[in-house]
Amino acid sequence: MSLREIRSRLADAAILLDYDGSLAPIVDRPQDAVPAAGAVDVLATLVARVGSVTIVTGRPASFVRELLPVPGLEVIGLYGLEGRPPLPADLHAAVLAAIDGESGIHLEDKEASIAVHFRMAPDPVAAVERVGPSLVRIAERYGLELLHGKRVLELAPAGGGKGSVVRGVIARRDPAAALYAGDDLADLQAFAALGDLARRGVPVTRVAVIGAETPDDLTAAADVMVEGPDGLLALLRDL
Repeated sequence: MSLREIRSRLADAAILLDYDGSLAPIVDRPQDAVPAAGAVDVLATLVARVGSVTIVTGRPASFVRELLPVPGLEVIGLYGLEGRPPLPADLHAAVLAAIDGESGIHLEDKEASIAVHFRMAPDPVAAVERVGPSLVRIAERYGLELLHGKRVLELAPAGGGKGSVVRGVIARRDPAAALYAGDDLADLQAFAALGDLARRGVPVTRVAVIGAETPDDLTAAADVMVEGPDGLLALLRDL
């Protein structure tokens, strides 16, 4: 779909954005991911002009709100799983056992989910191949989903995910147009949710934010491609 149609309906549109890799450059340590220069100002301008602006992220919402202190900006964290009961304590022990002997792998316990980060492993691809099957079995044992991302596998309860979050926002906002921007496999679910909206005749734009690790499946499903967070901010400025 054309961005022109989004611009013409901006006051009643929903703008939905991923955080890591889209508004913030990918970094080795998740806690070091800060927004690209100018992001706060761009989002503040958008919030004043657009029907709704929502950040859809696997991060805790509090982490993103602290870095993007924009009044009126909606942040939905942990793929919509915030407020769920913490995962069982023995699950953490099972994941630790699965990565025993591996170097450079970092666990991020978000209470409602556990992310296993491979980016700092000597060979991240090989580490995922070694550890991944054990994480699949753990997910099955505990009735969880295994979410795939850039150099990360995340164990999370069923019913979350970016597609579910985007559908919830659409149901609440009933937008006249919608745009979603993301850079990873999890964002395909959000693209699919916008596809459902497009089949109802609502203009949508799916933006792939391109980086060194952007999956081909995402670019194939996109209507528009931009280069990294700076490219996304330039697109948002032009809306």
